[in-house]
Parts: sequence; structure tokens; C-alpha cells
Amino acid sequence: GRAWQHRTRMRPGSFTAKYGVVILVWFEAHETREGAIQRERQIKKWNRLWKLRLIEEMNPGWHDLFERLEPD
Repeated sequence: GRAWQHRTRMRPGSFTAKYGVVILVWFEAHETREGAIQRERQIKKWNRLWKLRLIEEMNPGWHDLFERLEPD
């Protein structure tokens, strides 16, 4: 649900709306919302090179992964 909200810019003021980001190049599934939030906070502290490496490991072609998401 949240990825769709970002893609359709339903979240005004978000990073994705501000910068016109529409391609999903990386994601992780988590058992709980709390686990996902904890991981998001961890990754936000990383430097750009670490984040780029994370994307490259999962999606070296930088393809849009939105269609691979399972509905909420």
C-alpha cells in the first residue's frame, strides 16, 4: 500500500513526491511493522555507497520492482 501511495504521489511532502521518484529499485519484506521501521532507521544512517551496494546486490540492472510486490 505504501509503495503505491508513493508511486501515485498521494503522500504530499514526501521525498518521492518532492523529487519525482517513481521507480522502485530495492525493497525488503519484514514480519512486523516494527521490524521494517527499525531496518529503515538503520539504513538511513548508512552512507550512500553502502546503499548503492545494497541495490546493486539485489537489482544490478536497476529494474522497476514495483510489480514484484505482493499486495497488502
